[in-house]
Amino acid sequence: MSKRVVPALLGLVVFTLPLAAGNGGLSVGKADDLGFSPERLGRVREAVQRHVDAGQVSGAVTLVARRGKIAQFEAYGVMDLESKKAMPKDGIFRLASMSKPITAAAVMMMVEEGKVRLTDPVSRFIPEFKGAKVAMPRPGARTGGAPAGAGGPAGGRGAVPEFDTVSATRDITIRDLLTHGSGLMSGGLGNALAPQRGPNDTLATYIPKLGAVPLDFQPGTLWRYSGLAGFDVLSRVVEIAAGQPFDQFLKQRLFDPLGMKDTGFFARPDNQARLVTLYQRTPAGTLEKAANQVALSSTTYFAGSGGMVTTAEDYAQFAQMLLNGGELNGRRYLGTRTVQLMATNHTGDMVNGQFGRPAAGLGFGLGVQVVEDPALAGLRQSKGSWGWAGAYGTNVNIEPAEKMVTIIMMQTSTGALQRDFENAVFQAIVD
Repeated sequence: MSKRVVPALLGLVVFTLPLAAGNGGLSVGKADDLGFSPERLGRVREAVQRHVDAGQVSGAVTLVARRGKIAQFEAYGVMDLESKKAMPKDGIFRLASMSKPITAAAVMMMVEEGKVRLTDPVSRFIPEFKGAKVAMPRPGARTGGAPAGAGGPAGGRGAVPEFDTVSATRDITIRDLLTHGSGLMSGGLGNALAPQRGPNDTLATYIPKLGAVPLDFQPGTLWRYSGLAGFDVLSRVVEIAAGQPFDQFLKQRLFDPLGMKDTGFFARPDNQARLVTLYQRTPAGTLEKAANQVALSSTTYFAGSGGMVTTAEDYAQFAQMLLNGGELNGRRYLGTRTVQLMATNHTGDMVNGQFGRPAAGLGFGLGVQVVEDPALAGLRQSKGSWGWAGAYGTNVNIEPAEKMVTIIMMQTSTGALQRDFENAVFQAIVD
């Protein structure tokens, strides 16, 4: 059922700065000491509030850190339209695909320890991925079940075009998955042919089944976004390489030491009340509560592709660690050269024009988008900035040139608000 957006006076909660930094240790700084005009930085509030007032989002949280200190951290609107509960700064958001950089960092930890190589075939860890096939739709084929011996719809997903398969020129690799060059369930026939995941499935029980799913193209020849499968496979690889469940690995190696106390794969009983309601936009332009509030979160299937939840301040600890070259508060998580490798374009020009990307100016690294030319990409970011977004409206940018991290969290995706937020941040930089 659609809900009307509450007026601004009911929806606005503004905090200029947090009273204290979280357990992760990002401290608070003064905007003018960090190279911002305090007056101009106030335009971030104005930009976000316009979208709240227009009913495009129910609420949001923004955080800007520069030179290792928080310069701007505010909450806007409400976390739930029905209760009109004000959005808290520590609201818990479903990350969706903004989970992927965390998974990429976990993979690179295993690479640094020599337990995983970027060139390793996935079949080294999950034998079911050996000898992959590539689906080839038959020209002019009717829609219907696939011919015997050639595969067919799985999991009750309905009819698919008739197709043949050919052998992959090589097995998919860890690098292929990190860069979305694998062809595994990347929007083609594979998505229709994949088995359904059951409510009791784990990474260990489900991921091996994906080895039988035909690829959408020959590995490494295209960039096509594998929204779920690719990074879930990586999550299972980390489990095998580390010898422990993926959620435990992240908690012990990243979340706990970074002070990311509200980050995981589901909201706990003690913080459930801070889980922000997920909304979708109706054809009439209003907001209605999404039917599936659980989204991808699970207590058994730890989806590194998009299943994590967190707060803006929690994620800022992780992002600041990456900005620092793998270190935060005297503890090193990744080597500097490893972080640089993550933020380097590995895909040439292949990402441009794909999955809503601009026609030019972007590259793709290991789990993150890389800005090669901001002008060509039409982005208000720095050359060399990197990060990724989530389908529900979360977004992180890491800006080495400005020594800056920017984060915006919402639970109704709107690219216009993300762009307005970026513009408001950059126009406030005065040094």
